Amino acid sequence: MVVETWMQAPTTKAVEETKATGSLPKTMKAVVMEQYGHVLWKEVLTPIPGPNDCLIEIKAGGCNYNDVWARKGAPLEVALPHIFGSDCAGIVRAIGSEVKAFKPGDEVLNHCGIPAQGNPEGQEHLIWGFDHAAMTGGHAQYAKIPAENLMPKPANLSWEEAAALPLVLVTVWRQLVTKGGIKPGDYVLIWGAAGGIGSIAVQVCKMFHAHAIAIASSHDKLEACKKLGADYLINRKTQDIGKEVRNIVGRRGVDIVFEHPGQQTINTSLRLVKWGGKVVISGATSGYEATIDLRHIFFRQVQLIGCTLGTVEEQRQALKAVEMGMIKPLVHTVLPMSRANEAYSLIEKDEAMGKVVLVPDSC
Repeated sequence: MVVETWMQAPTTKAVEETKATGSLPKTMKAVVMEQYGHVLWKEVLTPIPGPNDCLIEIKAGGCNYNDVWARKGAPLEVALPHIFGSDCAGIVRAIGSEVKAFKPGDEVLNHCGIPAQGNPEGQEHLIWGFDHAAMTGGHAQYAKIPAENLMPKPANLSWEEAAALPLVLVTVWRQLVTKGGIKPGDYVLIWGAAGGIGSIAVQVCKMFHAHAIAIASSHDKLEACKKLGADYLINRKTQDIGKEVRNIVGRRGVDIVFEHPGQQTINTSLRLVKWGGKVVISGATSGYEATIDLRHIFFRQVQLIGCTLGTVEEQRQALKAVEMGMIKPLVHTVLPMSRANEAYSLIEKDEAMGKVVLVPDSC
C-alpha cells in the first residue's frame, strides 16, 4: 500500500493537543487531483486538527461549479495536489485544544469562507476546497476545518441535504436579502432557477412573499421550479425571454435580477430590470468577458451590484429558515466519491436539477 505524504506529518505536540473519540485512522481516501483533469479516489494521510480546528468524519459533500473550475485549472489555478469539495456535513471526531464550541460526536455542516468572519463586506474570503490551501476539501472521508467555520446541522435535514446547502445558501442569502433587499411584492428574475443556487433563490422569494420568475432550459426543470414555489416559468430554449417578462410585468421591468451566468445573460438582465432596479451578480459560469450597453445603467439608474460568499452570520440567519422548513435543498442525485468525475460532469453539462452530492464509498 502506497500512501501519499504531501501533508506534513503532525508533530507529537499537535497529536497530544487533539481530543478525539476512539482511535482515528492514520490514512483516509479522498477525491484528489495531482494534475489538471486527472481526478482520483485515492489514499492519503488523515489530517490532524490544529489547536483551533475540528476533524470531521464526512458523511456527505456537496458539489459546486467551482469543482468544475478546479478540475480545469481555469479561470483560476488551484494548489496541487488538490482535494475537491467546498461543502460538507458530518460528525466531529476530534477537536483541537482551544476548541470550546464543539465536542466529539456533534453533527455539523460548514461555512466555506476562509477566514470565516472575513470583513464586513466579505472581501477577504478564500473558498475552502477551492482556492484555499492544498489538500483541504470536503470530498474525503475526513476533513480538518476551523471550528469557527462550523455550525450545527439542522435536525430536519439528511446528511445529503445538509451537504447540499452551505455555499449556495449563504450566497443566495447575501445576494437577495443583504444586497438585493428583497421585499414582499418584488418581481425577481432568476436565471438557472433549477440549479443548486437558483433553486434556493426561488424558495427565498417565496419566503419573502416576492414573485419568482424562473428561467430554465427544459420543461422538467421548470416543473421542479414550480414545485419549489416559482410564480412564473420561462423556457430559455423555446421562449422569447424578453417578451415573456414583459407579459408578466409590462414595460415596468423586474425589481431584481438574480444574475450568475454572466457573459451570456448580463445584457438581457440589464434590459429587463426596472428603472432604479437591481441586477445582483454572483458568478459568471458562461464566461467572464461581456460587452454591455452602459446606457441601460446610467439612463435608467440601474444598480449593478457584485456579490460573493456571505458571512457566517448570514449563513446562520439562512439556516433558521431551513430549520423552520421554509428552505429545503433540491438534490438531483447522490453518488459515491469514487464517481466524482461523473458528478462534476453533470454540473458542467447543465444536466442537474438542484445539487449533486457525493458520499464516501463504503469500502
